[in-house]
Amino acid sequence: MGDDSVPGDRYCPDDGSAVTGATSTSHGGGEESRKVIAVGSKGDIVLDVTFETSSSTLRKSRKEALAAARKAGSAAAAVAVPDLKPKVKVAYRVSLEALKKHSNYFANLLSNPHFREAKLIADAHERIKARGTRPAEADVRDLPWITIADDDEATKAAGREHVFEDMLRIIHQEPPKVPRVTMPYLATLAITADRFDCTTVVSHCLNKELKSKWPVTSNRPMRDDAGRPTDVEQVLRQKILVSWLLGQPLRLHHATRELIMRGSSRWSTFYDAGDSETMTAAWWSLPDGLEHELQYRRECILDAISSVQRHFLRLYSSRERQCKLGYDSSAACDSFQLGQLLRFLMSKDLLFLVDFSPSSLESVPDTTSTVDIHELLATLRQCPSYQVDKHHANCGPRIRVEPVLDFIRAMLSANAVSVSLADWKRRREDVSWEAAAPAAEERDGDEGRTFKFTRALSNDQRLRMEGAIWVDRMATKFFTAGSWDWTPEA
Repeated sequence: MGDDSVPGDRYCPDDGSAVTGATSTSHGGGEESRKVIAVGSKGDIVLDVTFETSSSTLRKSRKEALAAARKAGSAAAAVAVPDLKPKVKVAYRVSLEALKKHSNYFANLLSNPHFREAKLIADAHERIKARGTRPAEADVRDLPWITIADDDEATKAAGREHVFEDMLRIIHQEPPKVPRVTMPYLATLAITADRFDCTTVVSHCLNKELKSKWPVTSNRPMRDDAGRPTDVEQVLRQKILVSWLLGQPLRLHHATRELIMRGSSRWSTFYDAGDSETMTAAWWSLPDGLEHELQYRRECILDAISSVQRHFLRLYSSRERQCKLGYDSSAACDSFQLGQLLRFLMSKDLLFLVDFSPSSLESVPDTTSTVDIHELLATLRQCPSYQVDKHHANCGPRIRVEPVLDFIRAMLSANAVSVSLADWKRRREDVSWEAAAPAAEERDGDEGRTFKFTRALSNDQRLRMEGAIWVDRMATKFFTAGSWDWTPEA
């Protein structure tokens, strides 16, 4: 949107871009006229749609449109902001056959005799035909008008009437009018298509006509320098939702992996849904069990990684001697290594000491929900090679931790970490990590559920090849284990 924007331009949800106004006629029936947009060339019914938008969504949309106009260098940014209203009524002249062919929702609503809409259409078409006129050529005032209501509960977007029109155009095999495809537009389109059960035809259009480069989120921070959340998680979640609803398996694979690795503010222990009015759109609670599964997979990965530091802290604090100097092995060396390991982990905020007082727990910050797993592994690799003196060169945990971290990195490269669209739709019980994990009562004392890191695994060259089939088979078993033993057998 710039200086050349004119009144009557269409507003795309949440991104401030303008679309050329569609040709329309007015229907003078009732108390107020309706703008009737002709979709396709053989419209024989009219969808009379009321779009209701909450005041919070309107405020957010106006603010974002104004920011986009100012960023574009508009001299009259305030004029460029669209005149959004809480209630918009738009009528669309459409083809009954096209709706029934591509939308199960409309096929049922407009042809099932149990619904009054089907009888309304049949009676109106009979009257038109009795006058010797085809419904597709009749005056718009003589066509059957079907009333539909749409709210912003799932999309949290204003200007949805234009997305709805594009959906109808796609159903009628006409190109959509959106000038620039954005992630908010695709999310609103996918949610609308899902509601009206026409995702197949919209997905085909996404692959053929709505080709766009999806925004990259992996190299952008989830919080700015002031600690405020950016829009990165929202965009990432929108990518997952659109990929799922519109059948984009490769995009779903990449987006789900990224969310698992980067985390979510919703997965915080201290998250309270009642305190966040902004996180109510459909993408903030992913459908079909995806939300729970992605959170569970991340928790499994974090448990596996945290078991490494727990394991070596336990070893160096046990009575079993870890110093490897032979006859001169020293208990003092073990104590030194334990103290240095504790200091390193605490300095990197990877370990927090609490006591038995209830208030002590309040000193533990919420760092797990959005910590980047790749950065976490990189931090663990920074563990220095401590020596109590020059003779104890190989006594510290660093030399033992490095092959463990290499193994974990290989497991994270597995395709099993992300969600496969086909597998999640067809055999969810077989690929769900929660279904593969041991029950709570099995986690303690069950040797069969303990993953043992052997010398064979630490020396296996197949682990150097990311995404290998062997790695895919092992990853789920590894991350859903009941416990982990990181000391290879002697």
